Amino acid sequence: MTKHATLLWIDLEMTGLDPREDRILEVAAIATDWEFNEIARYEAVTRVDTELMNQRMVGQFWETFSDVRDQLMEQNENGKDVLAVEDELLTFVDEHFDSEKPVLLAGNSIHQDRKFIENEWPRLNAKLHYRMLDVSAWKVVFEGKYKKKFAKPEAHRAIEDIQGSIEELKYYLAKLK
Repeated sequence: MTKHATLLWIDLEMTGLDPREDRILEVAAIATDWEFNEIARYEAVTRVDTELMNQRMVGQFWETFSDVRDQLMEQNENGKDVLAVEDELLTFVDEHFDSEKPVLLAGNSIHQDRKFIENEWPRLNAKLHYRMLDVSAWKVVFEGKYKKKFAKPEAHRAIEDIQGSIEELKYYLAKLK
């Protein structure tokens, strides 16, 4: 098989934003080329201790997005062990990316997801390039300097968030032509 993916778009849904205290609930990955053509996708739910979920999934964000919280909690019972998900992600990367090159991670505020990857999936982290393509940096420039804003829906579900991030970057790049 020809390995021609160049970007690994990842989005995680977590119990919160602290990589030491919170856990990954859901992951989606889309492998694309530089034209943002989808080559393959991966989705999984990790199983997290329900007591931890009840303790951590509180506050204004979870009150505002209570439907998302309820969906994540409901799907948790069918989740996989976090190490099994890492194994599947490693297989996904091996199938679609050149093993001779570090994989370039992409996403919106991807540095935050990277902290969770470092904490929970160190073997995957070892395959990733130190540089990342962070769409939120483009957002800051275009909103601050050019007053251009992309209307991205707030699904707060992993696969939809990746698709939105890819569309957002396409929007910014189209402004450069």
